[in-house]
Amino acid sequence: MPRLALIPVLVAAALLTACSKGDKEAKASQAAASVNGQEVTVHQINLVLERQPGLKPEQVDAASRQVLEGLIDQEIAVQKAEEEKMDRDPKIVQLLDAQRRNILARAYLEKTSTAAIGSPTPDEVKKYFDAKPGLFSQRRIYMLQEFTVQGTAEETKALQAKLESAPDVPAFAQALKDSGLKFGVNQVTQPAESLPLNLIDRIAALKDGQALYEQGNGGMKAVLVVASRPQPLTFDQSKPLIERFLTETKRQEWLQKRVKELRAEAKVDYIGKFAEKPASGASGASAPAAATPAPAATPAPAASPASGLDADALSKGLSGLK
Repeated sequence: MPRLALIPVLVAAALLTACSKGDKEAKASQAAASVNGQEVTVHQINLVLERQPGLKPEQVDAASRQVLEGLIDQEIAVQKAEEEKMDRDPKIVQLLDAQRRNILARAYLEKTSTAAIGSPTPDEVKKYFDAKPGLFSQRRIYMLQEFTVQGTAEETKALQAKLESAPDVPAFAQALKDSGLKFGVNQVTQPAESLPLNLIDRIAALKDGQALYEQGNGGMKAVLVVASRPQPLTFDQSKPLIERFLTETKRQEWLQKRVKELRAEAKVDYIGKFAEKPASGASGASAPAAATPAPAATPAPAASPASGLDADALSKGLSGLK
């Protein structure tokens, strides 16, 4: 802190005594290191640090030094690549141009979407809180077992009937063993928000010892609630989470709409073999890959009927929680 407090004083003194050297000193003040005469600047360090959300103030100094070492290694490798004229390699030039285009497209969409959408209203936040008790007011921590059972349709349907009538977890396990069918099991313990969004309400409706089922070709999947414990969130605890989710949802909806508008305004001509049959989805139904949201931030499709389970959501959601 004492050294930091002296910085403005020293800078002011330097400006007063050597105004003619201002530009040179300003440039030098931004240099963090020099590699064979090429500077690595504080701006480069800050750019990397900006991509590390959640960095605590007391961690900044150590993180800055670590980033600087990485940038020095990078600069050494870049200089060697340029010595070998790799920056003139056609493939590398294409990659650099593709990265530039990707950054520009993403920057445009992020800037315009931020300006176009507003914050969720208090009514919207409260409505979402009330509509998702399984996520908030009735939130639970679940111990789940995912079973993948091999067998014919007749065998797995008969097994499902027995499992549905099992009064508790031990009876469920015994019925599964007595079936003689091969099966694999994966167990996870996760809060409600870590489950696929389209399964949260359905799993919240289950009691311990009950399961969801999905019949498929060559077998069956079952998700058993082995045990659970309540861990609700108040509205005040949930509010910032809901606001972020609704903001991201609005942003994605706006992006989809804006990209369609841009496609409608542009003159697009397909050439050569691509003129014969435009690729599916060429109508601009989706935003560029750089602006595509993470799966967890995207509302999941509606759940399948009560007699079945969305197998795709199950395999991508629950299986990913190992």
